[in-house]
Amino acid sequence: MVSAFDTVLMQKALDVAWAYQVLTFPNPAVGAVVSNEQGDILGIGAHQKAGMPHAEVLALKAAYETLTEDRRIRTIEDASELHAFLKEHHNSLFHNLTLHVTLEPCHHFGRTPPCSGLIDALGIKRVVIGSFDESNTAKGGGAFLQKKGVNVSFGALKEKCDLLLMPFTCKEKKRPFVFFKLAVSSNGVATGGIITSLDSRKMVHNLRNCCDLLVIGGNTVRTDRPILDARLCNGKAPNILIYSKQKSFDVTIPLFDVPHRSVMIEETLDKINDYSMVMIEGGQSMLNALSHKVEWYLIFESPHAKEGESIILPRGLQKIFSQKVGEDTMSWYYKHGE
Repeated sequence: MVSAFDTVLMQKALDVAWAYQVLTFPNPAVGAVVSNEQGDILGIGAHQKAGMPHAEVLALKAAYETLTEDRRIRTIEDASELHAFLKEHHNSLFHNLTLHVTLEPCHHFGRTPPCSGLIDALGIKRVVIGSFDESNTAKGGGAFLQKKGVNVSFGALKEKCDLLLMPFTCKEKKRPFVFFKLAVSSNGVATGGIITSLDSRKMVHNLRNCCDLLVIGGNTVRTDRPILDARLCNGKAPNILIYSKQKSFDVTIPLFDVPHRSVMIEETLDKINDYSMVMIEGGQSMLNALSHKVEWYLIFESPHAKEGESIILPRGLQKIFSQKVGEDTMSWYYKHGE
């Protein structure tokens, strides 16, 4: 049974997870909250990067420190070490606690141990789950916990949790997850050089590091002469698809000179289907050309105005999440297919 308070806590789990959307790929973005019987939040966690501890483990780590003031756990970052520490030192502290998690706890040994086993070992009383895990490798955590006597409730804010899970769902179905990234001034201008802060540009480079393809329009390449790499995070530059009818480009443009990268010039977007995580960058012409094909938009908005013509965004965008990135605001939008 899912209560109104369950939805409040699940929303907190969603909010912390959205901050790491795409950055966890090929793993899903997941958030978790640990609370006591009085409804007090004891720990919040979000999966941050593939191979690092899952959201449930980080929330339990925070809850353990809240309950015990044992600072030893603070320095443990390895997932397996955290599992082992919590199993050894929990002292039945978790028996009356509830865990809210946006995705069904994993039930397999991968790069990290299964969260289902840790939850069982700690004796957590109740687990509230947003989305079912439909993957062939990790599904079944909820059913396992039910068999172990845990009170498991499914479906809290399921539609919202399913939206968060979209990149992972696409991967499981062998379809690309595609999103359009824009940087705009406070008055909506998206042209004329650098717009957002260094913090936002670092975030974009982290996103590029997690993408295997970046799509950009030919006019933008000729005008801006970009490099489109991930140097601000020492990351890997994605391959480039230049969407252009004209195939002739100045090969001294920096993006052509990035090592270990493939650059394609195409009149269609068919090659997108060969990739898993695809970011589109561009201006008004690209927005207009792709507005009927793209559902997800990531917009970085500067607090500063800029001279120029305001960009016209596609109609029907629904804001899903916003957070501050330095002085800027980063927002995810979703547009239902037409």
